[in-house]
Amino acid sequence: MAAARSTRAEAGRTVGTKPARRTAAAALARGWRNLRAAGPRRLAATGAALVLALLLAVFAWRVPGLDDAERSLYDLRSYLAAPKVEQDPRLLLVVYDDQTLIAARKRSPLDRGLLAKALANLDALGAKAIGIDILFDQPQDEDDALVAALRGMKTPTFVAYANVEGNRDDIVYDQQLYLDAFQRRLAGSNAHPTSIRLDFAQGVTRVWPQIAPNLPPVMARSLLAAGGDAAAVDRFAGYRGAVRYRLPASTDRPVFTSLKIDLFADPAVAAAMAEQVRGRYVLIGGDIVDVDRVPTTFTSVDGEAVPGLQVHAAMIAQMLDRARMPRLPAAALWGLGLLLVGLASLTSLLEWRAWRLVPFILLQALGFGGLPFLLQARGVDSWGLPTVGWVLAWIVAYGAVTSAARASTAEQRAFAQSALGKYLPRDIAEEILEKPELLALHGEKKPLFIVFSDLEGFTKMSHALDPETVARLLNQYLEMLSQVVLDHGGVIDKFVGDAVVAFWGAPVARPDDGRRAALAGYALWQAGEEFRRLNAVEGLPPIGKTRVGMHWGEAVVGNFGGERRIQYTALGDAMNTAARLESANKPLDASVMASRELAERSGLDWWRPMGKVILRGRASPVELMEPAPDFPQADLAALAAALALFEGDRAAGLAQLKAIAARYPADAALQNLVTRCDSLSEGAPAYVLD
Repeated sequence: MAAARSTRAEAGRTVGTKPARRTAAAALARGWRNLRAAGPRRLAATGAALVLALLLAVFAWRVPGLDDAERSLYDLRSYLAAPKVEQDPRLLLVVYDDQTLIAARKRSPLDRGLLAKALANLDALGAKAIGIDILFDQPQDEDDALVAALRGMKTPTFVAYANVEGNRDDIVYDQQLYLDAFQRRLAGSNAHPTSIRLDFAQGVTRVWPQIAPNLPPVMARSLLAAGGDAAAVDRFAGYRGAVRYRLPASTDRPVFTSLKIDLFADPAVAAAMAEQVRGRYVLIGGDIVDVDRVPTTFTSVDGEAVPGLQVHAAMIAQMLDRARMPRLPAAALWGLGLLLVGLASLTSLLEWRAWRLVPFILLQALGFGGLPFLLQARGVDSWGLPTVGWVLAWIVAYGAVTSAARASTAEQRAFAQSALGKYLPRDIAEEILEKPELLALHGEKKPLFIVFSDLEGFTKMSHALDPETVARLLNQYLEMLSQVVLDHGGVIDKFVGDAVVAFWGAPVARPDDGRRAALAGYALWQAGEEFRRLNAVEGLPPIGKTRVGMHWGEAVVGNFGGERRIQYTALGDAMNTAARLESANKPLDASVMASRELAERSGLDWWRPMGKVILRGRASPVELMEPAPDFPQADLAALAAALALFEGDRAAGLAQLKAIAARYPADAALQNLVTRCDSLSEGAPAYVLD
């Protein structure tokens, strides 16, 4: 019969799919019934919360406080998804750096005479087009030379332009007047105005600038249109998406080649640079510490702001690569929001245990949390896709439906807490809620791990205190010990005065019940020591230690009583043995004592053998084992060997025991073991406890 059951179980595990489906369907059905029973008001509140969750999932980027978090996560995934490239051979940056300014002995405005010389030499080197990211917004002595150089350019050249309307923080009216006058001087030449406007939404250049009707085309579009890449310009017509920044493949070679403008002021040196210029787009501007540096999508990650010149270069490279980054349409965002709220609602209705529910939740978290990163890595701009907003929306939806579904079962939960939670651990109580038949009035024989504890001297101390203090202390003590039992997954059988009786293995048996019971027994003694310390702090009369006995054996366990009053308890000789072991601690000068039957099933290696005794009321000896986590492993092995030797050669075994005990003169239990062995009469199987 057992073999048949095993075969059927294996078959169920092999097929697996249909039972799992039925289980999920049943769990959803139970949750749905609970939700419908919640009442119209609560259902209306739940519906409002779900609408709020949906709005949060769609509009998180517009919610103050969340928008900063969303942008930071966007920056992170943009950085992680950024392509790593070798140095771009299509662009050249010609820069004024700090050394250039030192050599020119002129910091602001930038030396236009140097620029005029460089332009004259660059014009002969075969660049596709040249862009100048320098605003000529105030007069300088070299202006005539610069205008002459610009008017003489054969290479399409574009000169930075801005106006007050688009740059109120940087341009004043007088500056714009000079800019306009400077541009008029270039009319009819191959030098044209170009907008250097950047989009500083929230202070960061993440997206392409808006195309303003009163401004010339932005520098990237101007240069490519003049340099023969009109198709790239057409592809980016009206584009307002992300600027695709790239990372260098190696730290010693930046994405864009950058040369000092000084090199091009000398015709001979400039001619040697022809290969660096020919066929490239050349951008001229500043690369000066703390001047004209702008934060980009990467700045919040790597902490670096870059020259504005590099932003224009990044846009040019993006256009040349045809890397127009699409965004999900609004309909897709609403669809994802509905999907998220729906999944959160279904998850809340699944009345599963945590170990089954957590993987399902983690799968959703991975899916929605990873989707923006995946899209960004695939070249889709995830700007506007919530991450924090999705998390909060999921929590709101889950919490709202859970609250409504659980409201209808509040009375049953309250009953479970009062009827079960006082003596059963949470997971067992939950299983009983799922299987009420476990509370039926019957008993069955089961192997149990049993723990008894008792507080030495409490009765004597109680005579010296008023009843209120006695009640308070007893409740405090029992609460501490009860929590230890429940934390270790045990069932509280009963309280007998200040004694606590607990067991593991019923109504639900777990593979690690022996370990739980052993750890709980030791923790009960530790809790008792903490109780003694607290009493001493309060100045109460001294109290004795907590003694613990542990045993494994068969007992009849179940609900006994009547329909109106029941007690879940265990009965049998195994229970008596555990109680005798607790009492044996006193004559053994010990605090925690277990039988070998329990110790061998605990899976712990901290046990030290303490010989055999015949407990009161028993005829056969019991092998004692004491938890000793701090006792050296070598001495544990030596103690076991000495006791084994004692069985065959008492004199030799006793000598070894005395040698071990001599190393621990303060160990009362170990000294007691030597005394018992020394007093054992020849032929006696074990020491008899009174």
